[in-house]
Amino acid sequence: MAPRLDFSNWWAKDTRKGNPVVVTMENPNFSVVEIDGPDSAFRPVEKSRGKNAKQVTWVLLLKANRAVGCVAWLATVLWALLGAIKKRLIHRQGVTLASEKLGKGKLLFRVIRVFLVTALAILAFEVVAYLQGWHYFNNPSLHIPKTSDLEGVLHMVYVAWLTFRADYIAPLIQALSKFCVLLFLIQSADRTVLCLGCLWIKYKKIKPRIVGDPFKSDDLEGSGYEYPMVLVQIPMCNEKEVYEQSISAVCQLDWPKDRILIQVLDDSDDESVQRLIKAEVTKWSQRGINIIYRHRLVRTGYKAGNLKSAMGCDYVKGYEFVAIFDADFQPNPDFLKQTVPHFKDNPELGLVQARWSFVNKDENLLTRLQNINLCFHFEVEQQVNGVFLNFFGFNGTAGVWRIKALEESGGWLERTTVEDMDIAVRAHLNGWKFIFLNDVKVLCEVPESYEAYRKQQHRWHSGPMHLFRLCLPAIITSKISVCKKANMILLFFLLRKLILPFYSFTLFCIILPLTMFVPEAELPMWVICYVPVFMSFLNILPAPKSVPFIVPYLLFENTMSVTKFNAMVSGLFQLGSSYEWVVTKKAGRSSESDLLAVAEKDSKTMNQPQIYRGASESDLSELNQIKEQKEAAQVPVKKVNKIYRKELALAFLLLTASVRSLLSAQGVHFYFLLFQGVTFLLVGLDLIGEQMS
Repeated sequence: MAPRLDFSNWWAKDTRKGNPVVVTMENPNFSVVEIDGPDSAFRPVEKSRGKNAKQVTWVLLLKANRAVGCVAWLATVLWALLGAIKKRLIHRQGVTLASEKLGKGKLLFRVIRVFLVTALAILAFEVVAYLQGWHYFNNPSLHIPKTSDLEGVLHMVYVAWLTFRADYIAPLIQALSKFCVLLFLIQSADRTVLCLGCLWIKYKKIKPRIVGDPFKSDDLEGSGYEYPMVLVQIPMCNEKEVYEQSISAVCQLDWPKDRILIQVLDDSDDESVQRLIKAEVTKWSQRGINIIYRHRLVRTGYKAGNLKSAMGCDYVKGYEFVAIFDADFQPNPDFLKQTVPHFKDNPELGLVQARWSFVNKDENLLTRLQNINLCFHFEVEQQVNGVFLNFFGFNGTAGVWRIKALEESGGWLERTTVEDMDIAVRAHLNGWKFIFLNDVKVLCEVPESYEAYRKQQHRWHSGPMHLFRLCLPAIITSKISVCKKANMILLFFLLRKLILPFYSFTLFCIILPLTMFVPEAELPMWVICYVPVFMSFLNILPAPKSVPFIVPYLLFENTMSVTKFNAMVSGLFQLGSSYEWVVTKKAGRSSESDLLAVAEKDSKTMNQPQIYRGASESDLSELNQIKEQKEAAQVPVKKVNKIYRKELALAFLLLTASVRSLLSAQGVHFYFLLFQGVTFLLVGLDLIGEQMS
């Protein structure tokens, strides 16, 4: 192609032909355009030019309207928060004090209260010094006068406080803060390595695969397919909200009826719930499903005792695998066909764990934040440990065990409240391998109230420390490699179960507020802001739709460190609540497909009235009684909110520290302490689990 010769820009740059023309419109609604030169009309026009006064006015009005709307929204939120404080904290309307039995919580509350009273006293003292002009903390080169130069006793006390603070208090806080920062960096490095491992798995597309047709038999005379015997267990206790949907989902598993047995292990002490569950089991049994109802008279050992009792039945000996589902889990029909085939030609495999998926993850802010944590747990922690180490903690449900692995590892033990982690550790010490299936998901619920979530987290963090004390000798004397021993002791137990709640609570809830009153021990900016935000971003990557919640997630995790630290100490020192099992309250949420199936079923029953033939009067009366109990169970119960004193005390402590940071002109510290204090206030008033609009 011949080059294009265009010299018009040369002559237009130096020579101008004709006179400049200015065109002015009489109507002010039109723009004013000035043409200067032959190419002026084709040059890009600035955005500011071509806008008249009326357009600029409208733009300013729109921006002002947005600003006013934002301010109005903030004012509404603040007014609602003040109203909740007045209603719940001052007038105590519809609230009760939360029990402090968890991990000797009364002792921790007293310690926090002492810190709060001390902080308020120091703040009052600092405010008086600030108003008197004794700005020693703002002017480090200022000469501190001698005793003979002092005017007044208060001034003398203030100077003595500054000296005592710099010589005795600051070194202790600095030493503790350096130790916590070191633990913080180690834990951050562990999270980073896990994320890099997850990225490598995704890049290489590494995942367990099923080769060929695992159920095809070599026996030509037979049916051509051979399915192993599978036992399915559904342990439950007083869970009337979810029993029906879980039993229904398990009974629809795609597996030959003569090769599967479903055990409904009911530990309910409420007779009405027992009758409802028994009636549901009877209904599916009449449809040809091989299902039995089992109830223990003596409820010992909680879930572990229930599973241990069920495995002791004589008819279980003929089964090769056992699948376990908690009462709120709803597996897909193809669950067994996606999990059981991995055991074929893999005699060392003891466990296949599936991932959880949540039907109520968007119910409120609390469920959204839980979804972030659990997505990271499954997507990153479980998957990376399963691929590279063949070991991870059993999640207690949505998994399939080889019964031989359970028996050789000692079976279910009732010594802790984390029986799932207990059996996983013992199986790993016996040489069994685990597989995690990230693409096999089982629907379940997350707690929708802070009370239920708090009790669940207490059990999840006290149990591992209790188990660590019991398993440490067995880990040290086991025959597994030194690397696996180090991974189990240093990473699995100490770093992720002990160090994480310790440094999170100590650093952000104790040391940071104290540094506002002891400026000599001030934490660096990267510890307060940069590294926590980066780690929160890593945690939120498996749930990309939750990125807008990164700041609430960071603040809420620091808030939950109080409960986790309390539980960790309780389990480590075997305090009273380390062996306390509280069933997590369920809401009975169903998936969209379940709701459509129920609607279709209801429409059929409305069009075809049900006739009970051959039923006696006693049977009919029992059916009517069950129907009345179902209707009574569906009546909504008015929610009673709780007041959590430890969280409220820490909220006032952090807000006090934020006021003190204003005197030192520490902007970032002020905003962090303010928002963290407000988060503690929301949690303390039980507002974090309110319905999202």
